[in-house]
Amino acid sequence: MTRARRATVTVDVGGIKVGGSHPVVVQSMTNTDTADADATAIQVARLAHAGSELVRVTVNNDAAAAAVPEMLRKLLDLGVGVPVIGDFHYNGHQLLVEYPEMAKGLAKYRINPGNVGAKRHDENFQTIVRVAMENGVPVRIGVNWGSLDQTLLTNLMDANAKLAEPRESRDVMIEAMIESAMRSAELAEETGLGHDRIILSAKVSNVRDLVDVYRILATRSDYPLHLGLTEAGLGMKGVVASTAGLSILLEEGIGDTIRVSLTPAPGGEREEEVRVAQQVLQSMGMRSFLPQVSACPGCGRTTSTFFQEMAERIQAYLRASMPEWRARYPGVEEMTVAVMGCVVNGPGESKHANIGISLPGTFEEPVAPVFIDGRLDRTLRGDRLVDEFIGILDGYVEQRYGGAAVTA
Repeated sequence: MTRARRATVTVDVGGIKVGGSHPVVVQSMTNTDTADADATAIQVARLAHAGSELVRVTVNNDAAAAAVPEMLRKLLDLGVGVPVIGDFHYNGHQLLVEYPEMAKGLAKYRINPGNVGAKRHDENFQTIVRVAMENGVPVRIGVNWGSLDQTLLTNLMDANAKLAEPRESRDVMIEAMIESAMRSAELAEETGLGHDRIILSAKVSNVRDLVDVYRILATRSDYPLHLGLTEAGLGMKGVVASTAGLSILLEEGIGDTIRVSLTPAPGGEREEEVRVAQQVLQSMGMRSFLPQVSACPGCGRTTSTFFQEMAERIQAYLRASMPEWRARYPGVEEMTVAVMGCVVNGPGESKHANIGISLPGTFEEPVAPVFIDGRLDRTLRGDRLVDEFIGILDGYVEQRYGGAAVTA
């Protein structure tokens, strides 16, 4: 399949480059009440700490708009400089004018052209664009399947009904989404917004629709595109659906920034959507965020859960160590680690990783060889096996990525 061309335009969002030859950017969105500046600042910080490079917040009323500047100050006090995006619907044209400090502090505005008002649609839309121009802020024109411009959709449906061979309603809906995005971008530029200040999205909740919409949109413009299912869903469904849709488009060269819109489980972490987005990009070889742990699925030779617990512990250790490692050890995110459960594939997989351990199966001799850069380094035994391996891992990171050569 011929790969579509990535966006040729680059948009600067608070210092983060989106589009052109730049890496695909991971973003997320808070689910706190933005009027609560403390809670929102904490969640933005947590998302940024997890690796979200852009974070969007809802600005839906006066209280939220008034709280944004304080929230941004709290982030600076926490040492968090992630660009924060304002998400506006229905009353964005009013809030951006009435709260200039909020408008100035945000790094980007998201405009939904289906939610800027029917009677004064263009006027309200242009008001937002002019505020963006005054503050040097880019905009994302974010069309959404569930809140599509009804006037535009009705006109296209009426025109389709008059055709000798009408198209399916789904195809007309997709065309309406694309038309909404492109017409809005044209209006933004006519108002004076620079071509390099616009990002487009056309989000749906079905994988097939997502792929079809963006394939067409990518052929009609050179704007950077933001990808994601608008309501991916809960748990495994959300992860699988998002991965399926994003992977197809990214492999075709379509997409410049992504979000995985997971519904968090009760009490679940919002950061999970960031980790899934990162893993999609890392699994496809497009970016590296965290050392990758290979672990066997287990079988009748590994009835003990010890190797599963070890793999989980090592994965958690790597994730917890990355904020410090990223600053101290450039390139460590590309490291590979193998934690294998028995002698069938364990030694081979461990040799292929930068560092690996091959545990014995349930009924095999209780020894665990450790391989470093393809060579047997030592054999571990005993109750402190996990702690010892983590110590070896620390030493390897220091030697390999701290500037000294590794000695096997």
